Amino acid sequence: MVGPAQIVAFGGGGFSMEAGNPLLDDYVLSLTHAERPKVCFLPTASGDADHYIVRFYRAFSPARCEPSHVSLFRRDKGAGLGRAVDEHLLDQDVIYVGGGSVLSLLGVWRAHGLDEVLAECWRRGVVLCGLSAGSLCWFQDAVSAFHGEPTSVRGLGLLPLSNCVHYDREPARREAYRAAVGSGEVRAGYAADDGVALHFIGTDLARVVASRRDRAAYRVESVEGEAMEVAIEPDWLGAGSPLTVA
Repeated sequence: MVGPAQIVAFGGGGFSMEAGNPLLDDYVLSLTHAERPKVCFLPTASGDADHYIVRFYRAFSPARCEPSHVSLFRRDKGAGLGRAVDEHLLDQDVIYVGGGSVLSLLGVWRAHGLDEVLAECWRRGVVLCGLSAGSLCWFQDAVSAFHGEPTSVRGLGLLPLSNCVHYDREPARREAYRAAVGSGEVRAGYAADDGVALHFIGTDLARVVASRRDRAAYRVESVEGEAMEVAIEPDWLGAGSPLTVA
């Protein structure tokens, strides 16, 4: 059954940044309503780093899901792939994109045609999620700081907005994003602290959730050539919090 198009964009967090705190990852799995969801990890932004793939399988064990990964830098495309990559991705419940270089990620995806495949996954209701580069990639515009000075990047454009990650931890990126939005270089959008995730249904922001207290997301738009930033208090996913949107 095809579900709604969903993207969960982490400012930072999840298994690779929050050892022992599975709240954001559990939230994503809960959106599938599957007992053992199929979860495919795309570590492209890290160059398919071995240690990153190992950490994914430790966090997403067969006890809680059906894990797999896709490597685009190696002849061995990844675990669980006895068929074409596009068929495998379209059969998933969740596609989880890791952090690293969003520029490298987008270039490799486009070279392999995964930009179109992932757009089709989204339209079919596969939950797309990720942190850092794995968050920036879904938006029309983003600000990347992986290769040095913060710079504007054009993403896949599934969400017709801009995005900035690690908002509480990287002041240079935050200032660059505010300047770019204020000047109109990038469109209005959302920023998120580490431990905060933006949950979109279709292209609308449905919920903001957090795995840590005292964190926030922000709506950022241009008003008379200056960036206006409005804080959004997230729902903490700790004890007693409902996981999914009603």
